[in-house]
Amino acid sequence: MPTSQPDVSGPSEDRVTPDDLLHTRTGTDVSPEDLVLATGRDITPHTLEWARRKLETEGPAALEKLLP
Repeated sequence: MPTSQPDVSGPSEDRVTPDDLLHTRTGTDVSPEDLVLATGRDITPHTLEWARRKLETEGPAALEKLLP
C-alpha cells in the first residue's frame, strides 16, 4: 500500500521572502490615523496629536520605522 508523502515541490519553510516583496507603503499618503493604528494604540486626540507631530518631523518614513 503506498504511503502519502508531502509535496516536495511546495514552498520550503526555511526560505526567506526577498526584500523587494516586503513593503508597507501603498503609494498613498500616510495619515495620523494610519500611524496610530500601526502602533496598536487606540485613536484618541492624544495619540492623533502624537502621530501628527511624528509625521511632521519624520514624514512617511515614520510608518516604515514601525512596520517592516
